Amino acid sequence: MIQYLIGFFAGEPAPTGSTTDFKACVGPVGAGSPAKKPVQAVQLLLVVLLSMASPAWASEPRELDWPALIPEGAPVTPPQLAPLHDLSQLGNALSAEAAPPARQQAADAPVVKSLDGQQVKLPGYIVPLEVSEEGRTTEFLLVPYYGACIHVPPPPSNQIVHIFSEMGVRIEDLYQPYWIEGKLQVRASSSELADAGYQMEAEKIYAYVLK
Repeated sequence: MIQYLIGFFAGEPAPTGSTTDFKACVGPVGAGSPAKKPVQAVQLLLVVLLSMASPAWASEPRELDWPALIPEGAPVTPPQLAPLHDLSQLGNALSAEAAPPARQQAADAPVVKSLDGQQVKLPGYIVPLEVSEEGRTTEFLLVPYYGACIHVPPPPSNQIVHIFSEMGVRIEDLYQPYWIEGKLQVRASSSELADAGYQMEAEKIYAYVLK
């Protein structure tokens, strides 16, 4: 294909072989035909090559880590990993489970606005917001460490992504970290568990495997 284009642009005969159909489509070309302007020829060739390559680029989402969701220069809040309840005191623990959720560390943390609309993949743990009768969650929070929002206080809102998914995830698999792929939206949302600074409609969900 590229040989045909180069020959067409340069005003040279098309390569020998099964070229009858190609000549019929583009008209007769050969040594007597005038060469195209070099700049126009190169531009058209680049357009053709880019159009052939763009599907491969579009299929590769940008891989993010959690620090990438924090704007440069913004304060970084260390995670509070101390358990919310002392499980050695069963009676108190049961009472605490019915108490209001722990206060979020930074419910209105700054976000990276340039990430809006980007196709990304982000690893994390799932915190269900809704569970279907089949035992699958289709709306959940993605967080950077296990137990966030449940066993330990919620992280800052710029470390939480509110995920919507048609396929969902089985709740018995929530101990497993996952890759979530989709178009990231810089849009705040609130739930009973925590506020999130980002949202995403999940296109792919698959297990995260430690390297």
